[in-house]
Amino acid sequence: MNASIDRREHNPLVPLLLGSGAAAIAFLPSGAAQVVAAGALLAAPCLWFVLLKPDRWLSLFFAACLLAPPLPVAAGNSGPHVALGLACCGLLVGLLRAGDWQPRFHAVTVRLGLLFAALLGSVSFALFYSGAGVAAGSLARVCLFGIGCYVFVFTAWGPEQRHRRLAAQLFWFAAGSALFACLDFYFQWPAPAGYGPQFIWLDSGVFRRAQGVFYEASTLGNLCVFFLTMCAVALLRPRDEGPVPRLAIAGAAPLLATALVLSYSRASLVTLCVSVGTLFLLQKKGLPVRRWGFLAAASMAAGGTLAFLLFPEFVRGYLARIALSVQFLFSATNGVLSGRVESWQRLTTFLIEHPWHLLFGVGYKTLPYSDVAGAPLIADNMYLSLLAETGFVGLLAFLALNIAILQAGWRARSSFYGAWIFSFWTGQTIQMLSGDLLTYWRVIPIYFWVLAQTIRVERE
Repeated sequence: MNASIDRREHNPLVPLLLGSGAAAIAFLPSGAAQVVAAGALLAAPCLWFVLLKPDRWLSLFFAACLLAPPLPVAAGNSGPHVALGLACCGLLVGLLRAGDWQPRFHAVTVRLGLLFAALLGSVSFALFYSGAGVAAGSLARVCLFGIGCYVFVFTAWGPEQRHRRLAAQLFWFAAGSALFACLDFYFQWPAPAGYGPQFIWLDSGVFRRAQGVFYEASTLGNLCVFFLTMCAVALLRPRDEGPVPRLAIAGAAPLLATALVLSYSRASLVTLCVSVGTLFLLQKKGLPVRRWGFLAAASMAAGGTLAFLLFPEFVRGYLARIALSVQFLFSATNGVLSGRVESWQRLTTFLIEHPWHLLFGVGYKTLPYSDVAGAPLIADNMYLSLLAETGFVGLLAFLALNIAILQAGWRARSSFYGAWIFSFWTGQTIQMLSGDLLTYWRVIPIYFWVLAQTIRVERE
C-alpha cells in the first residue's frame, strides 16, 4: 500500500502538466490574465497536497485561524480571512471522502444542528425587520458559526485523523499567537485590516489592548484561557496523555498568561479561575495534584511577573481595575460592567414592549447593526442576545447544547479531552453572561474540535 501511495504522489504526469501550464501562461494576452492563471497553477498542487490526507486541511485551517490576520480588504467588520478558503477545502475533503464517514446519533450533534437551524431560520426575520443588507450580514455570521459545526461533525464522524498530532499543533499555534500578541502590544504595531477600537489610557499614553491577530481583545483572552486550561489538564494528568512535553507546557504557560493579562479582559480571568477550579475538583485521589498544581500556579505567576517586568504601569492599572471591580460590583454595577447593565435594561424594555419577539426573535446578530430596538444595541450577553435575536427557540436550543456539552465532558472526564472541555466549558458558560462568544468564529472551531475528540473517547 505504501508503494502505491508513493507512486501516486510522484506521478511523472504532475511535473509535465505543471510545466505545460507554465509555458501556456506566457502566451496569454494580458498581464492580469497571466497573474490569475499563475495563481491558479500554484493553487492546484497546494490543493492536491491538502486533499491527500483527511486532516491536512484542519492543520492549515487552525494555523490560519490562530496566526493569520484578516486580509487588508474592506469587507465586513474585519475583512475576509484566508481561513474561509481553507474551510471550503475542508468541505471538498468531506465530499471526496464521503465513504469514510461513520455518522451516529449523539445528543451534541442533534442539539448543535438544532441551534444552527434556529440561527439560520432567524435570518428570515432579519430580512423582514431590518432589510436585505442586515439580513445578508446575519446570514454571513450564521455561516461563520457553521464552520465550527462542520469541524465538529467532520472530526467526530468523519475519516480517521491523527488527534495527538493535531492537538500538539494547536498548542504551538496558540503559543505563537500569544507571542505575537505580546510583541504587538509592546511595539504597538499597526492594527490588522479590521479591529475593535479598544484602548487603555495610562499616564504614559494611550495603548491599544493586546488582541494579536484577532478582531478584538476578548477573543485573545478567551483563547488563552482555553489553552491555559489545557496546560493545567496536561500537568495534572498522567504524563503520556499530554500532546506535548511538560517542559514545553511550563515554557508556554507564562506566555499565554502574559497575553491574557495584556488583553485586559476581566471576564476571561474569571473564566480561567472557574475552569481551573473545576478541573481541580475533577481530580481523583492519587494523582500528583499538589506537585503539578504548584507548577501550574508557578507558570501563571511567572506570566504575571513577566507582564509586570515588561509593562509595569499597565499591570498596576490592570490590578487596580480588578480591585475596583470587586469593591464597587454592587454599588456601581453598571460602571464596573462597562455599561452592560444599561444595555441589558434597554433590551429587556424592548422585549417587554414587543413580547411577540420572544418567540422567534428579530434575526441573529441584527441588534448591533439595525434600529429594530430603536437604536443599534450591543447586548454583551450571549443568553439575552439569543433571546432577543432568535427568541425562545434559539435560546432553548443553545441551553440544550450547553447541557449536552457538559454532559459529554462529564462522562469522559477521566480522559484528557473530556477533562479539558468540561473544565473550560464550565467557565465558558459564565463568560457568556458578558459576551457574545458564538461570534468568535476563529476559535469556536478549535473548541468544537476538542469537543469532538471527547465524543470519540466517549464512543470508544
